Order: sequence, then C-alpha cells, then structure tokens
Amino acid sequence: MKFTPKLLATLLMAQCAITFAKGNADTIFYGGPIVTVNAKNEEVQALAVQNGKIVAVGSKDAVTKDWQAATTKVIDLQGQTLMPGFVEPHVHIIVTSVFEGLGLNLSNFTLPYDTKATLIAKMKAHLKTIPQGGWLFGFGVDPSRTSPFMAELTADDLDQVSKDVPIFIVNQSGHIGYVNHKALELAGVTDKTPNPPGGGIFVKDAKGRLTGKLVEPPSYLPFMAKMPNPTEAQLFGAIQGTMKKIASTGVTTASDMSVGGNFGVDKEVAIYKAIFAKNQSPIRVRGYLFSETLPAGYNAIKPNEGDDQLRFIGIKYISDGSTQGLTAALKDPYTYPKNSKWTGALNFKDADIYASMKSYFDQGWQISTHSNGDKAIDQALGSYSKLLAGNPKPQERRLRIEHFTVNNESQVKKAVQLGVVPSFTIGHVDYWGAAFNDHIIGPERAKRIDPAGDFKRAGAKFTLHSDTPVSNVGPLNYISEEVTRLWQLPPQKVLGPDQSVSVDDAIRAVTIDAAYQIFADNIVGSLEVGKQADLVILEKNPRKTPPAEIRNIKVKETWVDGKKQIL
Repeated sequence: MKFTPKLLATLLMAQCAITFAKGNADTIFYGGPIVTVNAKNEEVQALAVQNGKIVAVGSKDAVTKDWQAATTKVIDLQGQTLMPGFVEPHVHIIVTSVFEGLGLNLSNFTLPYDTKATLIAKMKAHLKTIPQGGWLFGFGVDPSRTSPFMAELTADDLDQVSKDVPIFIVNQSGHIGYVNHKALELAGVTDKTPNPPGGGIFVKDAKGRLTGKLVEPPSYLPFMAKMPNPTEAQLFGAIQGTMKKIASTGVTTASDMSVGGNFGVDKEVAIYKAIFAKNQSPIRVRGYLFSETLPAGYNAIKPNEGDDQLRFIGIKYISDGSTQGLTAALKDPYTYPKNSKWTGALNFKDADIYASMKSYFDQGWQISTHSNGDKAIDQALGSYSKLLAGNPKPQERRLRIEHFTVNNESQVKKAVQLGVVPSFTIGHVDYWGAAFNDHIIGPERAKRIDPAGDFKRAGAKFTLHSDTPVSNVGPLNYISEEVTRLWQLPPQKVLGPDQSVSVDDAIRAVTIDAAYQIFADNIVGSLEVGKQADLVILEKNPRKTPPAEIRNIKVKETWVDGKKQIL
C-alpha cells in the first residue's frame, strides 16, 4: 500500500484523536488543593494526565466526567497539595556527585559551627577509608561559618591529619581549596611556581612561602591531575545518587551549570547522554558548558542540542569568586578584616571575557555569568550591553547573571532593561547573612543581597537556587527564606526587608519563572493543559502555611512525565 502525504496526515490525525480522546486519562488527581501557578495563580480541584501530559485541569466533576475511564488511576490527595514540579535553575550535579558522593562531606548547615579541631577530627576519622596511594579529598570547609570567625586551614593544619597521605579540601564556596605539604610535593607546586592563568592563586605568606591555600579552580588543576580518577561505576553511581537526592526535594528539572568542569566537556556530555539513554535520570537536565574547559573554537555540541529530557542550552562564565570567601570582585573594600583595602579581583579582563562570550552568543548559545561582586556585575552587564546592541527584543536571549549578590539599584535597572534574568543563591541570606552584615561587607551592602524585591517592583523575573554543593537543594526552603529573609545565626534578624517578596512570587521563582529562565516554560513550570505532567505532592499547601514554616513542609512524591519517581 502506498502512503501518500494526504493519507499519512489523515492517519496521524486519527491517531492523535485516539491518543488524546476524552474519557481515557491515565491518571486523575483530586482531593486536595491543586496549585496551578498559571497566569492567574488559580487553584483547581482536579487534574488529568494522559501519555505524560496534562490534558485537563478544573473542577472534579468536569474532569472526572470527561476523562475518567475504567482503566484510569484515580489518586485521592487526601488533603495534600499538588503543584508543578520545582525547577532548580542552578546546580552542579557532577561536581556535587564528586564532592559529596565520592569525597568526605564536611558541609555543616546547622548550628553550632565547626572549629578547626572538629574539622581535623573528622578528617582523621576518614583517613582509615583511604586506600593505599589514595588522597584524602573533601569538601565543605567554610571559614565564615567556623569558630573563631575566618579560621582558615593551612598546610600545617592538614599535616596534623597526615603528613603521608596527600590531602585536598575544597571550601564550601568551591572557589578556595586547602592542601597539605604532601599534596604540594606530589603536584610539584613550590614557592617559585607561578600562578596559573584564569584567576588562580597559590597563596603565599609575607615571606613568600606557600600557605596551602588555593584560590579559584585553575589553582586546583595540578592537584586534580595527580589524584586517582573514580571508576566509571563509581562516578555513574554518585551522579545517579545526586539526581535522586535532588528529585526527593520535589525538583523535576535542574540546570547543571558547569558541564565539563571536572572531567572535560566531552566526557561529561557523554556521561549525561549515557544516563539518559538508559532512562536512569529521575529529573530533566539542562546543561551549561563550562567556558574555562572549552577548547578554542569548540563546536562539537550545538546550541539547544538535545530533547525535552536532556538539552544543552548555555555557556557559563565565572567572572569572580566568593563573597563569603573574600574573593568576589567589589567596587569598595571588604569590611573584614578591619581597615581592609582588599576588593577582590576579576577573573577576566573586560575585552577577553566579551570576546569569548561573543563567539558563543553569535552561535546562538544562552550566556550565563557568575557575578557575586558589584564590580563583576558591572563587567557582565557591560558585556551583555554590547552583545545585545541593536537587538529590539533583548529579553528573547534571556541572558543570565548568577548570584547578583553585592549590587546597587542602577545595576538592577540596567539588568531589567537588558532582559537579564538573575538567579539568587538565597542561602546567602540564610546561612551567611549574619557574616555579611556583621563582618564581611557591612549592613548597607548586606541588606541588598539577592534583591528580589527590586526586580519584582520593576516587573521583572528572578529565580532562586542552591548552587549545590554550595548549599543544599530545597526549593521549599528557598521560598521560606526569600519571604522571611531571616538569617540563621541567633539572634535571628531580617536582612533587607525591602527585598522580601510574597509567597506567590517566591513560588513562581522556583517554578514557572525558573522554567522561563532555562527556555523550558513551554513544557514545565505550571499545571496547564498541554504541558508535561511534572508534579510534586506536598504535605501542606505553602500558600496557606506561615512563611517561616514552609521550609518544613514534607515532599511526599515527585512525578515526571506522569510517572511517580522511585527515589
């Protein structure tokens, strides 16, 4: 039989009519508030799913009458709340997998703070797990959350753990590292070794001797080159473990902002493709290639390559360091230590970062820039202004600035004009707010950290994220923190009440606006007919919960493409 174009079209239309016919839903949810996060922020009584997509939202009577069949699975929420699956716009999945899944996790987001003594004790206890010829590798030391304040590790401190086993510990920010003398020896880094390009620093004391402190990832490379690589099975297992952990928080889509940052872009892209080819990811992933690891003229991956499960959409730049690590690039000096004249430093010259961005922007890539300090924000906005010159619809490119931590009103205004969508690490308010206010940058600058209120008043979008492994994934925690802006350290205070937003605004920042930021708002981010059935079931309705308690709401189930994920 010959299939003419007309006949094929007729057959396809008939198939669609059968596939999406009313009275044939796979699943119907009812029995609790269904928060749609649509343009009107409506709540409905019921939602129907067919072939992984939402086919109806509305009253229980209408949805069940039109869509329920004998084979339909009907789920009574029993008062629990159904929402769009959360969208996490800024994580580092592979980095988190290596740091937390394969190394010693020293992160401490609770009270009391660690001390040098407790950190050394944890590392000593971990030594017995290190195989012959291995390294003690760890993550999560944070001097700004250590007692006494800013108690940094040195090579001498780490020698107390071991003089024979090489030790490499990464700071909680990811921008600073610490090594012992054995690691320096094996890496061949001496007092005379020049600093690497790209902003890396082998820190020395006043006498020109290495302290064991490293600044920015380029300085890590000599040590990483000597460390044994994990096996493929270990790495895949760690990545899948991290993905499941992310999904357990209700996240159904996440953006890995540093693809290529650990093992090179080709290998990490291949890892992702292998995981998704085997349907072994419980979340969708949007990938941003890490600019510093891309070979000159790189074009092996094309902009927007992939599908709705795995897609590569952007290039990520790191223009400065960490605010709590005192390496972010500021216009005015840090207020710690007292009378400091240090302002941090940019990782790139203006001309160099712009030239690199333009080469990828012209190919069609979305550009994302890590900018913690106001000097770094200026650099990003300056580059973006030139990239978008003459573009009548700059918002279509959805350029991103990550963190936007230390900022001023004029920068917010400029970002809005350029259609820039910032993403805030709201943990800066929660975990580090007291340190910023009392020590690092002072009250005037600290109150403007993560200026969600300013962007909301300007009618612009913003998103919230964890930057994991910098802080833990937890969208409900982000909502709670963005609304209350309470810092963790007692006595708790509100940091910058003018930058608070409503619960509904914060919900949008972790659902539909985050989906918009990563060019996925056409398929996820709200519960509307035609979108993928990416859902989260919550113990309580965050819209009806006191803001400070939203973070304590339990995530009961996570669904992707209409399928409950086994986590």
